Amino acid sequence: MKVISLVPSITETLFDLGLSSDEIIGRTKFCIHPKELVKTVEIIGGTKNLNIDKIRSLKPDLIIANKEENVKEQVEELMKDFKVLVTNVETLEDNYYLIKQLGHILGKEEKAQFFNLKTYEAFDIPKPENKLKVAYLIWKDPYMTVGGDTFISRILEELGFQNLFKDQKRYPEVQLEDLRAANLIFLSSEPFPFKEKHIAGIQDICIDQKIMIVDGEAFSWYGSHLAKCGEYYQELLKKIY
Repeated sequence: MKVISLVPSITETLFDLGLSSDEIIGRTKFCIHPKELVKTVEIIGGTKNLNIDKIRSLKPDLIIANKEENVKEQVEELMKDFKVLVTNVETLEDNYYLIKQLGHILGKEEKAQFFNLKTYEAFDIPKPENKLKVAYLIWKDPYMTVGGDTFISRILEELGFQNLFKDQKRYPEVQLEDLRAANLIFLSSEPFPFKEKHIAGIQDICIDQKIMIVDGEAFSWYGSHLAKCGEYYQELLKKIY
């Protein structure tokens, strides 16, 4: 089966399930894992600006898209000519069924079961009883955070935190003054590449808050990636508590 992935975390998952670069024939420019293997896979644009003609020329048997990461009109255009699996992952349970479904479709059930088990183990760690309020920033100028209906917010909850903006939707803009109600401020490494140098400006306003750079992939990359983050989650919690 020749597959095109329109989602970075799904591209990684396909390789983890055991597909080769002969089977994964197309990926976006943001599909960066696994580093050495994706180099040989044809780039078919970005997640939001697909090269439809290039995809057609590759004649895939299956295209895998995502409700949030891809543009609805572009996906619908591809559906006219190809089989398209549109994924929608909002919770860990959704993630479990995504991996299981991919394993079934691709004949990789055993590998899928392995990664689902490892994901369960990654989150089966001691969590503090007192839930610290976290403001998780994904963007700068303007500052943007995550609402309670996002995958990132669900991962925060799974790790024992409380999303300060859980009552808001999607990715709202916030002012630095809004973050003073948090115990912790997480600056994500993606999509905006927050660095240590960005902490000082926020700390000037949020004097009492602990501010940390966190690995954005560990909070937003669903699929098999979560199965590899157990050690990271444990180390993060140790730093905080």
